[in-house]
Amino acid sequence: MPFFSSRKTIFVDSDVLIIGGGFAGCGAAYESRYWGRELKIVVVEKANIERSGAVAHGLSAINCYMGMQWGENQPEDHVRYARGDLMGLVREDLVYDIARHVDATVHKFEEWGLPIMRDPNTGRYLREGKWQIMIHGESYKPIVAEAAAKSATRVYNRIMVTHLLMDKARPGRVAGAVGFSVRDGNFYVFRAKAVIVAAGGASHIYRPRAIGEGTGRTWYAPWSSASAYGLLIEAGAKMIQMENKIVLTRFKDGYGPVGAWFLLLKAHATNAYGENYEVSRFNEIKSLVGKYADIKPMPTCLRNHAMLEEIKAGKGPIYMHTQQVLDTKEKEEIGWEDFLDMTIGQAVVWASQNIDPKERASELTTSEPYVMGSHATCSGAWASGPDDCAPGDYQWGYNRMTTIEGLFGAGDTIGGSAHKFSSGSFTEGRLAAKSAVKYIMDLKEATPQVDEAQITKLAEKIFKPLQTYKVGRNEIVAGTVSPSYLLPLQGLQRLEKIMDEYVGGYTTFYVTNEHLLNRGLELLAMLREDLDYVGAEDLHQLQRAWELNHRVLTAEAVARHTLFRQETRWPGYYYRADHPTLDDADWHVFTASEYDAKADQWRMSKLPVHHVIE
Repeated sequence: MPFFSSRKTIFVDSDVLIIGGGFAGCGAAYESRYWGRELKIVVVEKANIERSGAVAHGLSAINCYMGMQWGENQPEDHVRYARGDLMGLVREDLVYDIARHVDATVHKFEEWGLPIMRDPNTGRYLREGKWQIMIHGESYKPIVAEAAAKSATRVYNRIMVTHLLMDKARPGRVAGAVGFSVRDGNFYVFRAKAVIVAAGGASHIYRPRAIGEGTGRTWYAPWSSASAYGLLIEAGAKMIQMENKIVLTRFKDGYGPVGAWFLLLKAHATNAYGENYEVSRFNEIKSLVGKYADIKPMPTCLRNHAMLEEIKAGKGPIYMHTQQVLDTKEKEEIGWEDFLDMTIGQAVVWASQNIDPKERASELTTSEPYVMGSHATCSGAWASGPDDCAPGDYQWGYNRMTTIEGLFGAGDTIGGSAHKFSSGSFTEGRLAAKSAVKYIMDLKEATPQVDEAQITKLAEKIFKPLQTYKVGRNEIVAGTVSPSYLLPLQGLQRLEKIMDEYVGGYTTFYVTNEHLLNRGLELLAMLREDLDYVGAEDLHQLQRAWELNHRVLTAEAVARHTLFRQETRWPGYYYRADHPTLDDADWHVFTASEYDAKADQWRMSKLPVHHVIE
């Protein structure tokens, strides 16, 4: 008898199914209701929508705001900025589409109660930098989640979505998703006319710098387990730029953000000898990447590169001179609130290490790599663009629809649209939802059909780790090492070690090559085989088991894309030692992959980069 047979199966029908309750998912819920007044809108969230996603802790700034009403920036300006920071490779139609709508989103946030700081001299929003505005953002997520919850027909919290369902009658069309409750273990089958995946990107696929009692401390949300990619990859969606991982410069040990300190407080960083390493290494950087070194501001990856070269040259530690800018009570309050709004751990680290930022400089370092589509990089799914500005081969139907019919994405899920952050992710959720509702309206009576045999097979697979543990646990009397099963944590640590050592993690200074990548793929294949023997002690560990599955599949995509792109496009994020320079002649393109789960085969290709903004 199947192990799941004693568990209750709950069927949920909807018009729009939204997977993930972060900012992109909240935007999708809000906009779905606006355009689909009578539709059944269901949101499924792994945690609780009130405090979930990358903004769960809060934020101190909104990093994507044009200020068009005051003539500060135009959408075209933002496209040029994102294109420059990504060394020429972004989906300009998608970036433009977000930029022209994001201000309206931010104004909604303020209407809903988000306190946005104002410049006392101008009355405008207080600018941190060209694109960023300062907020009192500890409750940023609850404010936005309330609007989403009021818009949805129902929010299902504490449901781990593991797989997408495909239409029995029309192959290539999505029909819903399946998952389980991490509270009572019930099996959920969500049937839907359109699905919007707004799940999180990938932390913890690389070994983090924080170990021991610090394990779990990362820059990007530790619960972001690559579901934005794992769900789509297994379903066969075309993915792009999975090699475009991000490495962040952050305050050492606490991963505290540096943006407000650099941009608003005007702090500067030097090596241990007080030298401005970005200036001294400019000619070296220009020889590596050519014209891209002249972009202002210098692309994020190149600033990382300069720091890494200083550390390798023995000129560390790298210091931010906080003590030189906290010269007023107002600035001191801003500096501390930057952490207390979103990275309290950094304030704790400073206190534990006897660091008073008014009196001494604080160390900076680079993080381990993350894979995400909503920050300063753009990994994710290949999606159709807007009708009015997408080139022909970027537009095949509804805006933000992936290559799977009826499957839309937003936030970390969509590739190519970098620098959207929280406000842009919410905006992209709105764009995806508007298109999803139109898709449903155009379909009229056409409802996807789910395959009961497929559902039964998936249920057996999903709950198998519980049975594996229950049987195998009898073979040992103590400890955690078993001849019969692998615990999720053991699998995660194995994954992090492989990716760190072979696919350009921090212990190799982010360097890899063809031989390392091929060996890494061999080890990842072995790990994927062993995932059939993961054991879960309880429902919490069952969730960890499926998070591991999503991470491993995503990690393989990262490795394959990194192997396919035979150049170093983003020095400071990763390096191909066997192809150390940037090559616009052959590689001014997007890398793309499609995974065939039945055949267990990957198909790699190049996609054109069109520049639609001068």
